[in-house]
Amino acid sequence: MQVYTYSEARQKLASVLEQAENTGKVLIRRKDGHTFALTPEKTVSSPLDVPSIKAAITTQEIVNIVRNGRER
Repeated sequence: MQVYTYSEARQKLASVLEQAENTGKVLIRRKDGHTFALTPEKTVSSPLDVPSIKAAITTQEIVNIVRNGRER
């Protein structure tokens, strides 16, 4: 885990954020000794949120495929 001083973090903010994203956590230490953790937020998305595709298939064909699969 990387530890930056406040001044370093301020000067290299983009690389500090990238480091936090890659490693999961970066510490920033102030002159008075207090330490703060910088962690990336997790993006919340549904596992069912998938991109659509263009397919030349009708609804009836999909229903037939599903029925055939269930009969097996």
